[in-house]
Amino acid sequence: MNRKALLSLLLGFATLAMLFPALAGAAPYQWTAVGPEGGDARAFASSPSDPGHIYMGTVNSWIYQSTDDGASWSRLARLSAVNDLVVDNLMVDEADPKTLYAGVWRLDRPDGGVYVSHDGGHTWASSPDIQGKSVRALAQAPSNPKILVAGAIEGVFRSEDGGQHWRQISPQGSGEIRKVESIAINPTDPRIVYAGTWHLPWKTTDGGKTWHNIKQGLIDDSDVFSILLDPKFPSTVYLSACSGIYKSQTAGELFRKVQGIPSTARRTRVLMQDPANLQIVYAGTTEGLYKTEDGGTRWARMTSPSLIINDIYVDPHNPRRVLLATDRSGVLASNDAGANFVSSNRGISQRQVMALLADSKHPDTMYAGVINDKLYGGVFVTHDGGLNWDQRSAGLDGRDVFSLGESTDGEIFAGTNRGLFRLRGASWQPENQVVNERTRTVYVKRHGKRVKQTIREGIRRSTIDSRVNALSLNGPVWFAATSDGVYRSTNQGKTWMGPSPDESGYRFVDAHDGVVFAASRLSLRLSEDHGENWKPVVLPAGLSSVEALAATPAGVLWVGGRQGAFYSDDHGQSWHGLANLPVRDIDNIDYDPALGKVVLASQDSNLIFALNSDNKSWHWWNTGWKVRMVHSMNGHLIAASLYDGVVMQPTTEHVAATEQARR
Repeated sequence: MNRKALLSLLLGFATLAMLFPALAGAAPYQWTAVGPEGGDARAFASSPSDPGHIYMGTVNSWIYQSTDDGASWSRLARLSAVNDLVVDNLMVDEADPKTLYAGVWRLDRPDGGVYVSHDGGHTWASSPDIQGKSVRALAQAPSNPKILVAGAIEGVFRSEDGGQHWRQISPQGSGEIRKVESIAINPTDPRIVYAGTWHLPWKTTDGGKTWHNIKQGLIDDSDVFSILLDPKFPSTVYLSACSGIYKSQTAGELFRKVQGIPSTARRTRVLMQDPANLQIVYAGTTEGLYKTEDGGTRWARMTSPSLIINDIYVDPHNPRRVLLATDRSGVLASNDAGANFVSSNRGISQRQVMALLADSKHPDTMYAGVINDKLYGGVFVTHDGGLNWDQRSAGLDGRDVFSLGESTDGEIFAGTNRGLFRLRGASWQPENQVVNERTRTVYVKRHGKRVKQTIREGIRRSTIDSRVNALSLNGPVWFAATSDGVYRSTNQGKTWMGPSPDESGYRFVDAHDGVVFAASRLSLRLSEDHGENWKPVVLPAGLSSVEALAATPAGVLWVGGRQGAFYSDDHGQSWHGLANLPVRDIDNIDYDPALGKVVLASQDSNLIFALNSDNKSWHWWNTGWKVRMVHSMNGHLIAASLYDGVVMQPTTEHVAATEQARR
């Protein structure tokens, strides 16, 4: 950065500090996560002295807590600045309920470790000796709380001082005792440790000096997800694997396969005993919850097979209270020992929101479209500014939602990974019919001259069955940017024409008064006749790919990408960059008519910016979250965070700051 640009940047921050003195530096107003409720829940933990105080781990570094036996939840702490730590293991220290342990791994790389808190989960620190290890299992020795054992991709690790120091107790560089998914410690002898790998289970009786395979009776190449020792009779061992559930009454030396669970549900992720009746065992599978009341002889499925269960909590003071940590549907609770379950997600917001729409006709109504949640996702709607949400997904059949749009007459549309849908009443109806007129050009002689003539050959019908990334529904002609190209409709979505352009991978489209801009990552197109004809537009010099696009009603075109934000006042014939913007990697640009501003966001920053399209001055907010899009709703700014649902500007901030942004 040259001296002039640096000075401009510093002056920009100085201006921000004067405009918003309370916002300069760290954000004093953490934007509030308001839902939709639910998402992925991974692990439970509680203190034996206070079983109603439950902790929950997530897939995005957050720890939640409940002080009312899982009836409601609140965010407790984020383990790290990175937002993709999967908290698959949580423990409350048996000797000190203020000490908590979390075993974590990262989604996209071999990283993670063990985090320790000594203040009830409010602050956490990573244990240095095991930092960077992808920890998939964690256990505390019942007979000696100072002894912890962790299972990681690299092998088995042991701590004898409450997690301060760790050493590897499995053979270094072992090709067998690695990719450890489950750990169990004998309740009376901490030298006896069981380790389940992605291949088969192993056991040591001397604290890791020697190991032997305990695979007799197991189907070869079984991923071992969970190992459970009976606390009163530790020679009774339950083991869950990708090939089913097994039971041993010889301390793991011989297993027999438990019958009663279908092979389709054989990926049993967790086993949990009823602490009041050890004959009752719950099995959380990839196809629902199973339960046995006779030590595994007979099993019954207790839930829908659509549930993927990651962990189970049984209240030791009230064993009829059972909680499930699930993929997509968050926490489910039962008060009748698993016979019936209801959602228990008050305060949990773990949705991956990809589309956000503030209803222009109803000030406190907002729609959120989510991905990766299948039947538990789709579209959610709130009519009270985010206090309460309802799933509104009937008709979407588990589709992911990538775009939402509202027509001028107030109808709501959803662009999914497979087509376009219109909300009619309480359900969604497909609006994917494509009608193209087939024509052929011929040359005929008229009055001795050769002239071109178009012959109409009929109608060709098809459907939009591709991913709909963006919608533009204002004006007489509507547009849908899809992975197949750009479709247009002249009859309010009843039928569509196209795709034109018919190149693949179109992600953006925006139209005002007949002028239409559409873009894929590497190309930008312009139409000045409602999409009848298109011409290419040269991208800004230095912009490697288009990650964001918006057009203002005045005709100013904005694009963003890794190299920053650029605008054009002449339909892309010339471009100008925002040299003094403090962030560069821009992946969302939107024109907000309520603010009359262009709003920019970057997934690499907690900052968002509102720009005056005329003089290019800007204001900022520190949301406290990484967000993918920003809108305004009834005077508030709202944003779709990366993994934490919708976040909203707090009242104390928006009263002053939003008024300033409107100036």
